[in-house]
Amino acid sequence: MYTLAELKPGRAVVFEGQPYLITWSQFSKQGRQGGVAATKMKNLKTGSVIQQTFQGSDKLEEADVGYRKVQYLYGDGNSFTFMDLNSYDQFALTSEMVGDAAEYLMEGLELDAMIFEENPIGIQLPATVELKVVETIPGVKGDTASGGNKPATLSSGLKVNVPLFINEGDIVKVNTVSGEYMGRM
Repeated sequence: MYTLAELKPGRAVVFEGQPYLITWSQFSKQGRQGGVAATKMKNLKTGSVIQQTFQGSDKLEEADVGYRKVQYLYGDGNSFTFMDLNSYDQFALTSEMVGDAAEYLMEGLELDAMIFEENPIGIQLPATVELKVVETIPGVKGDTASGGNKPATLSSGLKVNVPLFINEGDIVKVNTVSGEYMGRM
């Protein structure tokens, strides 16, 4: 059981019989009154996001969410197919279940699948991914790392700002939390 102060982003909880992942929370305590925790939670089965405020001595049960190593195989925009690296079983997740993580998926990427009641319900990306630059304006001799940024389209379709010296065909590292350029490989 989680108390209000323990409701932090990344925690999986059961609320009204459904598994939720806390994506944002703010805890406050006022004088003699009990604390208040405002949260945004993503339903791990449907992908819908709700805002919920908990008060006083409310407690939430921890969701029994496990993780398995999987590999991304392919997607068609509506569903994404993965393979369990232990059993080699394949399964598909809907675009709602994958969410914004779809922008970072490349064939062959290894990541963790969230498992609830033995069913895959979502994915957890690695902290960074390496993607190829497929479109950007050409770099000019003399451009330096501190000289500014330009937009680039990566092989997954993600658009990020990169330093001026990055060219088409370069492999760049991107932070999957912030979506920012981290470096050239």
